[in-house]
Amino acid sequence: MDQLLKAQDVVSYIGPYTILHGVSLEVGHGEAVAILGRNGAGKTTFLKTVMGLVKTRSGILELDGKSVTGMEPHLIQRMGIGYVPEDYGIFDLLTVEENFRIAMWKEDKETLERRDYVLDLFPDLKLAYKRFARNLSGGQRQMLSIGRALVNDNKILLVDEPSKGLAPVIIESLAQALIEIRSHTTVLLVEQNFALACAVGQRFYIINEGRTVESGLMEDLVKDKELQALHLGI
Repeated sequence: MDQLLKAQDVVSYIGPYTILHGVSLEVGHGEAVAILGRNGAGKTTFLKTVMGLVKTRSGILELDGKSVTGMEPHLIQRMGIGYVPEDYGIFDLLTVEENFRIAMWKEDKETLERRDYVLDLFPDLKLAYKRFARNLSGGQRQMLSIGRALVNDNKILLVDEPSKGLAPVIIESLAQALIEIRSHTTVLLVEQNFALACAVGQRFYIINEGRTVESGLMEDLVKDKELQALHLGI
């Protein structure tokens, strides 16, 4: 596997509390990988640790063979990691257009082409281009959050719980968009919705109590009801 993101025995903490006790995973170029686990397992904390938002106590984090361990978040982002947090991370008092512009590293031809691609991918955003983000629906806010991460030339997209709080019909539309996105962008997805994770992810890792406990092909997990029940409560 042509490795893009590598985590090895990552331990991280928030305040006095150690949240990750040893997470290891690898994501290859062009892959879509899902991180699964019960609530509180450490999935979101892992993505925040990759982004430098949560401090690493020990372990290795590498992007394209270069260490990002202990780096500041803005420097990690500049190395080519797009981050879609579970709370959207958009600016409510800015328009859709302004949210895109403030996310851009530069407004060159390639960046504007990527923005146009996002607007074609999410037609709702094109219709709401001049509207304030606070007036968007939950689904539209999620589209904007993903779109902001796509306007730059990122190597990998980290997406945290994109289905959270959304109606089933919106989740289905979101799944189709993520499948399209993975055709040209490496994706690492944290998701509680098992159906969405299965639709998007090609491989999986399961985190339990801050540790990586299982991994494999998504198609094998779909067949393994015992493993689903043990670690996912399905």
